[in-house]
Amino acid sequence: MRTKLLSSLFAAAAILCFSSAAQAQVPQYGANVTAEQARKAVVGAAAEAKKINVPMAITVVNTAGMLVSFELMDNTQYGSIAVSNDKASSAALYRRPTKAFQDALAGGGAGLRILTLRGANAVEGGIPLMMDGKIIGAIGISGGSAEQDGVVAKAGQDALAAK
Repeated sequence: MRTKLLSSLFAAAAILCFSSAAQAQVPQYGANVTAEQARKAVVGAAAEAKKINVPMAITVVNTAGMLVSFELMDNTQYGSIAVSNDKASSAALYRRPTKAFQDALAGGGAGLRILTLRGANAVEGGIPLMMDGKIIGAIGISGGSAEQDGVVAKAGQDALAAK
């Protein structure tokens, strides 16, 4: 009985240690993305979307998931408007790319818990925007395949990071 108790306590202590280490790796929020920064990300994403010839909806949100900038390219499917916003908000609110949810969900098992997370979007194309190691907002892209959306989101993130 005592051995079981000690084992349980040890396991709980290990979980706490590992979860606090994981918590330390989660990027923290910084100041909100400015309109100028958001526009820079949108322009970079739109340039990549034009390069791959796929019309996209491009959304940039602040750290609270609220709209800062949006562009709807000509001939983009209208459903992509809400989806790009959902991806951006999910990336900002959960402080991780939506591809992380997509991959966890695809793994099944415990990954299926993602389906219960309010506002979590499990399709690639949402990426947090970082400045000085802190999240300042997020970009969400919709209009192509999940992989194309991810490439265009990364281009927007890279455009913001460029000096």
